[in-house]
Amino acid sequence: MSTEAETKPDSTATGTVNRKIRVVVAKPGLDGHDRGAKIIARALRDAGMEVIYTGLHQTPDQIAETAIQEDADAIGISILSGAHMTLVPKIVELLAEQGVDDVLLVVGGTIPKRDIEDLKQLGVAGVFTPGTPTDDIVRFIRDGVEGRSRTI
Repeated sequence: MSTEAETKPDSTATGTVNRKIRVVVAKPGLDGHDRGAKIIARALRDAGMEVIYTGLHQTPDQIAETAIQEDADAIGISILSGAHMTLVPKIVELLAEQGVDDVLLVVGGTIPKRDIEDLKQLGVAGVFTPGTPTDDIVRFIRDGVEGRSRTI
């Protein structure tokens, strides 16, 4: 794992500067188990990313609003409750309504294989199930964010 801060170009009026990749990690719905989300948040932070952890029981509205307010490069949704096919489409819809189309969206948790393709068709860039190495998730987010262009 890289020990240097993960940065990405950010256009400004005076030129281009580097800033840390900003990731919102959220637990939507009534799921009260956040150990996995905290492990991922720590791995992202240890890789040099700036992590905004929203805590438990977030609504899709709160998650979308946090991503917008924090100028997130990525959103990581952790779901163990089985409500992913209800909550994730709502988050995608709310982001689209606000014109947010440059944020990498990933989902982790107990996601049945039969739902993974449906989530990807909604716009989810990656789906990570239990046992996925944290290094793989860090690399996926880093590569995904670096592959997207951002506008201010």
